Amino acid sequence: SQTEQQVLSSQLECVQSIKDGVLEEAKCTESDRVTLLPQQDSGAETHSQSVLKLLQVETETLYNKGDSEDLYVTNILYEREVTKREVTGAEVTELVWRLCLAHSASYETADLFMTLVFELRHLSLEALRALWQRSSFKCRDNWQPLIDALPSCATEACVVLMKDLIASEEVEEDKVDYFFWSFAFIPNPTSGMIESLAPLLKSPRASQSCFLGVTALIHRFCSAHSSCDIVPAVQSVMRTLGKFLGGNCTVQDSEDLIKLQVVLKAIGNAGLAAASLAPALGRCAALRSRPMEIRLAALQAFRRLPCPVRVSVSLAR
Repeated sequence: SQTEQQVLSSQLECVQSIKDGVLEEAKCTESDRVTLLPQQDSGAETHSQSVLKLLQVETETLYNKGDSEDLYVTNILYEREVTKREVTGAEVTELVWRLCLAHSASYETADLFMTLVFELRHLSLEALRALWQRSSFKCRDNWQPLIDALPSCATEACVVLMKDLIASEEVEEDKVDYFFWSFAFIPNPTSGMIESLAPLLKSPRASQSCFLGVTALIHRFCSAHSSCDIVPAVQSVMRTLGKFLGGNCTVQDSEDLIKLQVVLKAIGNAGLAAASLAPALGRCAALRSRPMEIRLAALQAFRRLPCPVRVSVSLAR
């Protein structure tokens, strides 16, 4: 209300002196007043002054070239010193056991987990499979360190092992989705990864995360390989997706409708690799007898295709 008084009032004033674009001096005066009993005008007040002065300007320091020999330009991603020793499956097994015994919220656990991820990258597929046989156990709270570490491994051997675990149904459903979503973040995918994952799309149990995860991997692969559409593994995946379209996106029931929408999203995910499916997408979008959801999804599937492909399909219509 208007009768209330301000308890704390402060004021700060600074004067700066600048010469040739350099701050030479800054003087600041600050006053603070606290009113405890407004009716009696009682309280406390403080005043403080500060002065900042430029004392000297040093010439530019010249670095010794010898000091810069070990320096290099890199990005801000986390790096870990590359190990020069051979990593064995027995060592990684022991590491998993140590993770199980460590406190879940400790710095030790975080460091052990990062060590596990980096050491998995040095193991062959055979060594990884043997490691799974020895270390697939669950720790307290049903935690499986190896399951959580595999998606961050990002090597071809780790991807093949994840595919094997998915195909044999050795991991829980939520972890399966976790595996598939991780494929989109693999920095350097290989054709071997795509080849190993391609059969999963043909499974009747293939989920939305399966279609989107695999095609996101293909998109990243094609971003680094200009002629990815001639790679046999990529062609295999695109043929599988093309069979789902059936040439003109025919649907029989609501289940077919949902499945076809997922397939069209996956084709849009694949990007450049989906150029061969452009004519089929054009037919799906043009047929007025198809459900509107399918026609829109077919149009959206063009989002990563180059402009010449889009124009040629539109002119053909």
